[in-house]
Amino acid sequence: MTITDVSKKYGLTPDTLRYYERIGLIPPVPRTKGGVRDYDENSCGWVELMKCMRSAGVQIEALIEYVALSRQGDETVAERKALLIEQRKQMEDRMAEMQKSLDRLNAKIDGYEQGLMKRERILRDGMEE
Repeated sequence: MTITDVSKKYGLTPDTLRYYERIGLIPPVPRTKGGVRDYDENSCGWVELMKCMRSAGVQIEALIEYVALSRQGDETVAERKALLIEQRKQMEDRMAEMQKSLDRLNAKIDGYEQGLMKRERILRDGMEE
């Protein structure tokens, strides 16, 4: 696949894809004899993984480390797993904080809705007199 195809498929700009490759966020993409990037299934898998992880808030540095470890082979399996476990913990902490914020927001909205219902009741009761 061309960089344009991959860009459209994953909703990332070609510049972003080039940047990801340049900083090691994805392994080097295979190239044609003419030097044009030719994304294969493996390359697309990395792009998809990185897009998912970035949208979840995983830090770029952690992902670069993960890719570097992955490229070293099976002897880094334990390190990669530990890195992913740490990222999961951080994500769970962020999700818990977000849930607290959502709960507070919902409570505020409920307060407004209860207040509006009370005002409507007052207006309605006032009309019946």
